[in-house]
Parts: sequence; C-alpha cells; structure tokens
Amino acid sequence: MFIKEIVLDNFRIYKGINQIELSPTDDKNIIVVSGKNGFGKTTFLMSLVWCLYGKQMEKVDELYQKEIADKGGYGKYIGNSLNRLAKVEGKTKFSVSITFGDVKIPEITCSEIKITRSYDIVTSTSDKVEVLVDGFKNELIQDLTSDGKQDGEEIFIRDFILPIEIAKFFFFDAEKIVSLAEVNSPEQRKLLSKAYTEVLGIKKYEDLKENLDNLQDDYRKKSAKPQEKTELNQIKVDIDNTQIEIDSIEDDIQKLNDEKMEKAIESQDIQRKLIQEGNQMTLKQLNSLKEEETTLNAKLIELQNSLKELFDLIPFGLAGENLMEVSTQLKNEQSVRTNKFKQEDVNDKVKSVLDDLEASKKEFPVVIKTDIRNFYEEQISKLIKKHFFSDTDEIPNNFKVLHDFSDSETNEFNTLINNLKLTFKEAFTRLNNEYSRSRNQINSIRRKIRNAEKNAEDEYVSNLRGEKEKLDKRVLSIENEIGDLKEKIGSFKNNIKTFKQRQEELRKKIDDSRKYSAKDKKAQDLIKSLKTFIKSLKEEKKKSLEENMLNQLTTLMHKKNFIKKVVVDINLAGDDVDINLFNARKEKIDKGSLSMGERQMYASALLKALVDESDIEFPVFIDSPMQKFDKDHAENVINEFYPNVSKQVVLFPLIHKELTEDEFEMLKPRISKSFIINNISIDSSEFLEVQPENLINKYNELYAN
Repeated sequence: MFIKEIVLDNFRIYKGINQIELSPTDDKNIIVVSGKNGFGKTTFLMSLVWCLYGKQMEKVDELYQKEIADKGGYGKYIGNSLNRLAKVEGKTKFSVSITFGDVKIPEITCSEIKITRSYDIVTSTSDKVEVLVDGFKNELIQDLTSDGKQDGEEIFIRDFILPIEIAKFFFFDAEKIVSLAEVNSPEQRKLLSKAYTEVLGIKKYEDLKENLDNLQDDYRKKSAKPQEKTELNQIKVDIDNTQIEIDSIEDDIQKLNDEKMEKAIESQDIQRKLIQEGNQMTLKQLNSLKEEETTLNAKLIELQNSLKELFDLIPFGLAGENLMEVSTQLKNEQSVRTNKFKQEDVNDKVKSVLDDLEASKKEFPVVIKTDIRNFYEEQISKLIKKHFFSDTDEIPNNFKVLHDFSDSETNEFNTLINNLKLTFKEAFTRLNNEYSRSRNQINSIRRKIRNAEKNAEDEYVSNLRGEKEKLDKRVLSIENEIGDLKEKIGSFKNNIKTFKQRQEELRKKIDDSRKYSAKDKKAQDLIKSLKTFIKSLKEEKKKSLEENMLNQLTTLMHKKNFIKKVVVDINLAGDDVDINLFNARKEKIDKGSLSMGERQMYASALLKALVDESDIEFPVFIDSPMQKFDKDHAENVINEFYPNVSKQVVLFPLIHKELTEDEFEMLKPRISKSFIINNISIDSSEFLEVQPENLINKYNELYAN
C-alpha cells in the first residue's frame, strides 16, 4: 500500500485546493517535502493524521495531544482549522483527502481507496468522513457500523488501513521518537505493549480465540446444569455491563478533559491580561514558564503513577513479620514436596536394615537387654541417614501444609519478598524525593507568575483575578474527578479479570463432564490449537524481534560491539512488554544513559524491526530527520534505514539544519520526488514540485535572505 496523492482544501495554512502527488518508483522510495519553520510542514503531517483518525488523533502521539490541548480542546482545534483567508472570503468548509494505491484488503477488490474527512464550521457538530472504493461507496464499509457508536468508515480505517494503536510507528517526529527509549513506568509499558501486540499480529489471534470461547459457551449451555448455565449467563452479562460502564466513564473522562483544556486556556488568557496590566513580565517569559510548568505537571503525574504502584506494596511491608512466617512456611512446604519421596525411601531402607538385624538376632545365643537393643537400633537408624542420606531433610511428624502454592505462585511470592527487601525502600525514597523537588519547582514557577500580576486593586483587575481563580478551581476539580473516574476504571477492570477467571473455571468444569458434538469438538480443538499457537507465536515473535533489533542496532550504530544482546520480555497476559539491551559483559544497559543520537538509533532500530515483523504495508512519515545524528550515524541512517524501512518514506527536513547538502547528496539516488512548501503569505502556503537534483538550489534561491 502506498499514498498516491493528498489534497488539502482550506486546511489551516493551506489556502484553497493544494494537491501533492507522492507515488514512489520501484527503485526510489523516498519523497522529500521541505520548508522553513512555520510554513506548514508539521501542519501537513497533522492533516494526514486528522484525515485518518479525526477526534481520536490525540491518541496517536503526544505531539497531536499537545497541539489540541494548546488550542483548548478538540472542538476549538478543529473549529479554528479553516484557513483564515478562506474564512474572510465567506468559506465555511475545509477537508483533507488521501488516495491509496496498491491496496490489498480481504473481500474487497480494488485499485485505489480514497478517504476524505471534512468539517463545516457553520453546520457541523463533528467532522465527517467518506471512504470511496474505486470512486464508489462500498456496502461492506456501511455494514461495519457498530451499534450507532462508530461509523463504518471509522472502523474500516482502523481495521483495514492502519490501526490507531500503531500509527505512532508510521507518523513520527524523529527528534521526539527518542521517547521510546525512555519508557520506564508500568503504565507506559502497558500502553506500548498494546501497540506491539497489534503490530506483531498477536492481537488478531487472541481476538479469534476469545470469539471461539464465546461461541463454545452456546454449546456448553446445552449440557450444563441449570445452576451452571445461569451462572455462565450471569458472568457474560456482568462482563458486558462492566465494559459498558468503563466505556461510559471513558466518555465522561474525555468530556472532562475537553472542559479542562477549555478552562485552562481561558485561565491562561486571563493570566496574560493580568501580567500585561502589571507590565512586569514579557509574554515570551510567561510562555517559557508555562511550558516548564506543563513539563513538570506531566512529570508529576508520571511520578504519582509510579508511587501508586509502590503504595500497593506498603501493606505487605507493614505485615513484614507475617510475610516472613509465610515465606518460612512456603520453604518448608516446598522442602516437604521435594523430600517426600526421598524421606519415604530413607524410611524404607532403615526399616529393611532393622528387619534384617532383627532376623539375625534370633540366631544370637545371648539375650540382649531391651534398652541396649533400642539404643543400637536408634543409633543405626541415625547413622544410616547420616552417611547415606545426608542431603535429605527431616520432616517433622506434626508438620501441616497450609498454603500449597504452585511453583509459579511461590516464585511470585519470593519476588515480592525480594522487592520489599532490596529495591522498595530505595525506589520509594528516590521517587518521593523527585516528586517533592518537582512539586517545589512548580510552586516556585507559580509564585513567579503570581508576583508578575499587577498589585493594583481596581475593579477590572479584581474581576479578572476572581474569574481566573474560579477557572483554576474548576480545573483542579476536574483533575480530581478524572482521578476518581480512573480509579473506578481500574476497579472495574479488576472486576472483569475476576469475572473472566471464574468464567474459565466454570467453562473447564462444564467441559470436564459434558459430551461433545462434532461442531463442538471442532471448536474445542481449534481453541486448544490456538492457545498453543499463540504461545509459540509470542515466543517466535520475541526471538525474531530480538534478532532483528540486534541486527538493526549493529548496522546503525557506529559503536561496534556496544550492544551484544537484545532481550524482549513479553508476559503471558500480553499486557506488559519491555525491551532490554545488554553489553559484551552481559550487563544491562540503562537506556536513559544513551546519548540522544544513540536513543534515536535505538528508536529507529525498534521501528524498523517492528515494521519488518508485521505484515503491514504503510508509508512512513518522518518529521525532523537527522536532528540528533553525528556524521557516522547520519550516513548509516541514510544508507540503511530510510531506503529499507518502507516502500514509501516521506521526509520533512529543514534543509541545511536537519538535512545538510552532503547528506542530501547521499540520499539523492533514492529520492523519487521532492517538494518545497512555499509560503505565499502569512495565511497561505503551497506545494512546489522540484526535481531532486535542483532541490537545494531552489531552496537557496527562495530563502537566500
């Protein structure tokens, strides 16, 4: 799949219809779109993400989330996306269209698909999307409409064009993609793992297994006892209702976030007015402080989430004495399990020796006193155990098994103990200190801003302050509401886990006693095969991703033999994926200690490996390429990464800064087309196609001054 053309019609800085043809050639897969800052490079990239995902675009990347937040929420962002000159001329509608070629979609035969998203600032309450297959609407797409919640077009884009969970791997800012190397918190890993399972093709098999399980429930109900059937039905209802509650709460959170952004923008506007009244701080200084405050707020949220993870361990720490008793009991139980058969063997051997001794004693002419006989028998028993079975522990006669943990449960418990003993205190202290420092920094920034406000108590300033205080209180109130709602979601998700565990237990219980029809048996066999296949697929993808990433890192990084091993950890539940790097001494490399260039190499290697491992063919769009690379890294990326990461790669560089003339010369043999975003006026830009060999000269000609 590749993009044939994109058409922007009155979208933000692109006045009128702006068409750009991007089809690559067989041996040249790179397209360069360049322009100065502020001329529309990032807007062009955002237009593509908006066309595909609309309101959900903020889920693709923090870049789009921040852009929407800065505008005061999606409603204001999209409502202000009509080109200003077009608005003056009385136009009310804007749109973005993407036409795909070489499309391969199951059940649809076509040569091209065109997606158009549009918005009318007068008549629209939300944006509208249209999907045309070879110029016509398709019934299959209409049939995808989901119970009124999502249009078929939206579902079609996510299911057949590019799932939103993995869009970040195909639309990215090369300077900011280094954040992939900084993923540390469990929450970050869970979010990223969803993308991994999607891009690696694991999720579709897990969904298929779940569908087969639900289908088999119909067979189970036929042979289940009335009580079991009732419980099975009730569990399904409970899971569905709980998921409905989660969806509803997530909608509420989205609405609260939109309101929060609106109130925050209004508060910032009032703050600027107060500072202007006081004439004590420039807008540039204010914006700098606000950016710093936003960064610290994001850091505080991350630290809070990490601390919450540790708070869950505090009750176990307080019950330390009881935990150690349980630990000792578990060790004894494990020892009992291990030594049970050995002990039985020891006793059998001792008994055999004593029986033989007793038989020999009958032929002995002298009567042996009972106390002497007992003494020697006891000593013989001890000496046999000492010299022949010294590695076998003695089991107390009155020992009772209390917990009966499996080996995996015991290992999990021991991991908890080790965590409490070794890392908990250090991690908690570090996070708490970092949280306190960040909180103090935020308070300091807020004091500076307050000090910049005018001290005069005239009615106008007083009203501004009152309105700002009201808005700030509402923002704080919304944050608390969102926090409470997220806790509810966490509780509901735990409930679903509990329901599913009980569902599996009940399914197994029914399966053990029922008779299978031919269809039923086939479904059961398929589920068993799928379970085995998913497990092996995860292992296969894990090994393949490890090898692929190591190869990419070895190719891209100029420090040869710096990274000797890559380990991908995928837990059985599939909701946590972590990638670890090891050096030649088998020491784990802290990804946070990598230079910015090395982090970008890591992110590039991960992206290339994921694209290779997936069956997804989609163009890759890269903003700010070459930003953090030294000469050797740049050469490796140009020769190895860009030509191979996808059949169509669109780069958005700043000429001379993010792509030098020497780098361009290296890249030129793989460039099929090149464009300059030419700024006509403050409210209008256009695409100028330039032959690749003339791009630098044309750029210099346009922007020499």
